[in-house]
Amino acid sequence: MRLGLVHLAQETNSFNPEPTALADFAAYGLYEGPEIPARLAGVGEVGGFLEVVAGEADIVPVPILRAYAAAGGPVAADALAWFEERLRAGLAAAEPLDGLALQLHGACAAPGEPDVDGRIASLCRAILGPEVPIVLSLDHHAHLTARMVDTVDAIVAHRTQPHDLLDTGRVATRLLLRLVRERLRPVIAHVRLPLLAHQEQFLTDRGPMKVWFDRARALEREPGVLAIATFPVQPWLDVPGLGWAVAVTTAGDRDLARRLAEELAELAWSLRHEFQKRDSLPLAEALDRAAGAPAGLVVLSDTGDTVIGGAAGDSPVLLEAISARGLGPALVPIVAPEAVAAAHAAGEGALLGLELGGELTGFFRPLPVEARVRRLGAGPLRLPFHWASEVDHGRVALLEIGPAFVLASERRGVGGIVPELWRAYGIEPAEARLVVVKTASNFQYFRPLAVALLRVDTPGPATSHLETLPWRHLTRPIFPLDPIEQWRSRASCAC
Repeated sequence: MRLGLVHLAQETNSFNPEPTALADFAAYGLYEGPEIPARLAGVGEVGGFLEVVAGEADIVPVPILRAYAAAGGPVAADALAWFEERLRAGLAAAEPLDGLALQLHGACAAPGEPDVDGRIASLCRAILGPEVPIVLSLDHHAHLTARMVDTVDAIVAHRTQPHDLLDTGRVATRLLLRLVRERLRPVIAHVRLPLLAHQEQFLTDRGPMKVWFDRARALEREPGVLAIATFPVQPWLDVPGLGWAVAVTTAGDRDLARRLAEELAELAWSLRHEFQKRDSLPLAEALDRAAGAPAGLVVLSDTGDTVIGGAAGDSPVLLEAISARGLGPALVPIVAPEAVAAAHAAGEGALLGLELGGELTGFFRPLPVEARVRRLGAGPLRLPFHWASEVDHGRVALLEIGPAFVLASERRGVGGIVPELWRAYGIEPAEARLVVVKTASNFQYFRPLAVALLRVDTPGPATSHLETLPWRHLTRPIFPLDPIEQWRSRASCAC
């Protein structure tokens, strides 16, 4: 049995004007053919696929393409064209295939193409033909489209936030094996809800999201159900038809698929007000709480500039506030290519004036600082980051600015969410008082070190205040941007 593997993932934030180029994919590893298992065993969804097929003597894995970039602005047109060319060549060379594991994000857009993932899925189907089973695995923040549903045989999504990518890879691959071995003809029912929510209720171990996801897992155990995917969509994607969604895949039972999809959609709608609750604190209050926290490391979540949500990472807002209060030692990451270039030109030990922030998005004004260049670096780092085995931040400068150590980089990298990034440049995070992370929910790496974790209500392309964003393409009305009190789910079925 020959099973193909394609992993192509990027999450688009429409309000970040900085395009995601091919070089941004290369920063996390752009691999083809045998290089994929050589580089990614045990890492991410690819690692889950490889783990499952390794235990099956009759399977020949056929890895074709792996391309991942951190969330960011729309994918550049030339990058999308390159991916399509490599997919055409790779799939043609891989045939015959008995099945395809197609690992996408689901919320990817490019200039003139609001549904990159649907386009990629359609390309794979056109090449492979109608009889080859395709199991599509998606991030649960995917923008599920009819084109995706109509193109593939089954849909799987992440079951937790923070995401367990290995789990998703395993689940999708086991389902693909069932489709091939049992010659199943699944049906998929899906519902789109006129609903958005900010990022602060996305964690699945608490609150309304736990209620919704737990119910999906319970229904998934019903006889005849192959997979249930719930999608609290990426909330900064300005495309037509955006909204939360549910997809239920059954082993041919249309009525069951429709009934369960509608039940889960109605449950999400009934919880819609709870999903709008904010936990983030105003900046001054967050710093007051940080100053009063017990001894140890306090994590500050820069919600508006979350790199994990597609912001550019160029906000100096928290750095400015921390410096004004004299709180420290503080660790602050920032994407600042011009400042990095100046630091590299000056050399280690140099004292220089810089303007930090606001280089990429226009959301922020630059912050004038006096900085000591503590250390310079460049090139990929091996980090325990569950999307990639190596991450290239481009050139990096560790700067000492008042009470803060600032890790300035040319690329977004991991948004400062991994302690080992600081250790690579000679800083032990456990000895600091504050650390800024460019995420609103991926706190798992710093949790073992932290005495407190505070979400800060900051501005930026990933703001929790969705009503303030300059929406242009979003289909209206949609809750909570518009007052919708009555709504009834109606499932569509791809059979």
